[in-house]
Amino acid sequence: MKVTRQDVLDILGELPRPERPITAELVCTEDAGNYVLERLVLDLNGYERVPALFCRPKTGAEPFPAVLFNHSHGGMYHIGKSELLTGCDYMQKPGYGPALAEAGIASLAIDHLCFEERSGRTESFVFKKLLWEGRWMWSQMVFDSLRALDYLCSRPDVDNLRVGTLGMSMGSSMAQWVAALDGRVKACADLCCLCNYQELLAENRLDLHGIYYYIPGLLNRLTTAALNALTAPRPHLCLVGEHDLLTPARGVARDELEIARAYESLGAPQNWRLRRYPVGHLETREMRRDVLEFLKEQL
Repeated sequence: MKVTRQDVLDILGELPRPERPITAELVCTEDAGNYVLERLVLDLNGYERVPALFCRPKTGAEPFPAVLFNHSHGGMYHIGKSELLTGCDYMQKPGYGPALAEAGIASLAIDHLCFEERSGRTESFVFKKLLWEGRWMWSQMVFDSLRALDYLCSRPDVDNLRVGTLGMSMGSSMAQWVAALDGRVKACADLCCLCNYQELLAENRLDLHGIYYYIPGLLNRLTTAALNALTAPRPHLCLVGEHDLLTPARGVARDELEIARAYESLGAPQNWRLRRYPVGHLETREMRRDVLEFLKEQL
């Protein structure tokens, strides 16, 4: 299957107006050691304010390379954007924000629907409400991420020619969608969610993913490989756990080959890297090292 960016946008259905101006309110600035932490509230979508964190390195020359960090799920609705600072149960600690700052890379994370400062409503409630309105939860989340990228690229202290995206689990899926849909993303690193939709269904593992993940009609209009092929020929590092039930191994193997063919067809086979680790759904120290080395190399 081959798709265009417009095809994927059409799959997302009704979205807020993308031409709305983005506004940012600086809540406070904190000295966090090797970086300065900005706590922000962004207007990205016109219907709900979006809390965010921005980590700016203390050393190095502006404008900085930067990463849009996408937080995971794990049923941990109290964490959200703070995963950038602290990590979570299945990620290394501290989070990527301090580690990236040490490498001279800025980072931005937002709270997605139902997480941290946007909690108070269950995921099930939000999904059902949006469905009644003819909209899909994942679509609104992707839209917020794309607008967060707009904001990140607009900052004068960020080099918008050196912007990447990163995430684990749900954040991995988000990194893939953002990189596929926006050519400004120079490099994508995703951990533990190269998930083949068809294989997930064949192996009866749909309930391992939250309800947010599902868009009506998606199975007949998009494959994971076709989505990720839109990132080619830009550098993409994909990390998977060999024992991760959320990413069936047979599906990973098929996607790996199809995405590799897309990169080869564009003369950049070296820019697609898939690495397997003998773990389940978690980030190891080795994975953290590999991601940081990749981002330092590419940004």
